[in-house]
Amino acid sequence: MSWVASLARPEIVALKSFEPAAWEPGVTRMNANELPWRAAADESLAGLNRYPDPKARALIDRLAEVYRVAPESLLVCRGSDEAIDLLVRAFCRPSSDNILICPPTYGLYALAAGIQGAGVVSVPLVAAEGFSLDTQALLEHCTGLVKVVFLCCPNNPTGNLLSESVILEVAETLAQRALVVVDEAYIEFSHRQSLAVHIPRYPHLAVLRTLSKAHGLAGARLGTLIADPEVIQLLRKIIAPYAVPQLVLEAVTELLSPLHLRTLQRRIAQVRAERARLQETLAALANVTAVLPSETNFLLARFKDPDTALSRAGAVRIRVRDVRGYLGLSDALRISVGTAEENDRLLRAWA
Repeated sequence: MSWVASLARPEIVALKSFEPAAWEPGVTRMNANELPWRAAADESLAGLNRYPDPKARALIDRLAEVYRVAPESLLVCRGSDEAIDLLVRAFCRPSSDNILICPPTYGLYALAAGIQGAGVVSVPLVAAEGFSLDTQALLEHCTGLVKVVFLCCPNNPTGNLLSESVILEVAETLAQRALVVVDEAYIEFSHRQSLAVHIPRYPHLAVLRTLSKAHGLAGARLGTLIADPEVIQLLRKIIAPYAVPQLVLEAVTELLSPLHLRTLQRRIAQVRAERARLQETLAALANVTAVLPSETNFLLARFKDPDTALSRAGAVRIRVRDVRGYLGLSDALRISVGTAEENDRLLRAWA
């Protein structure tokens, strides 16, 4: 039995995949019960009266080039949030298995577990050490019932990177025991390369990527799981048929052109520059007690009076994220890096 089959839910391993109608470009489709005419004002390339390629092959090939991985190691989803949900559903039995998270961190991991009826084991990050991983505690709490470990890197909402060597140590130690999933939603804003390059050596490691942040395509809802091909094949059994709509397939494939990627690099440089300026100016404000270092497109700041900061931001029609409900962040607000004008407007309100 393979390691994936031994770790995943047995009923999912035994599940027979749904087979959509055979799809082949240029072939007249009279096998999928589609309407043969386009709707009025339909200007898509393929026609919205037709189902999209169920395997999203053109998009997967393009993303594989962008992320420098093999196409068979890649699953496209409706945002990386869907990939999180699929992972929990595939590996965690309700009322039996657990996920492990390291708060303060992205809230959807625990939500996906709750929807599935899986338990959540929490091993807090070490705030005194820059919200680093507590490796010993993590490994001690990773019992046989923990099937998926979610690590957000760079972390949301604190903005820091987790140690690459520690993540790989965890992946190696938990081999055959749990899948270690690294959420790299903000990796483009950091100076670190993706950990996806290590998956061939550490098949129990998986990486989440998204086009919602640095690529500026949040409205397209397109995320990617990069993992061992056997993990990808398992999740294909439970992902919805035709998961990526035709308009998204066409638009995103076009937007991943070399021109877009050059623009992407310029915008990342702009975000980094504005992030540094915003961090320096925020740290000098009377109401701010600390601004955490960030490798993302946001900053986490601690305030003497967060309520006043929220009120003043609202007065100039700006919303920042109230994260005081997160573990260890009772005085903190998260600020996305905006344009120079938007950042200046917020800083004037807080001056």
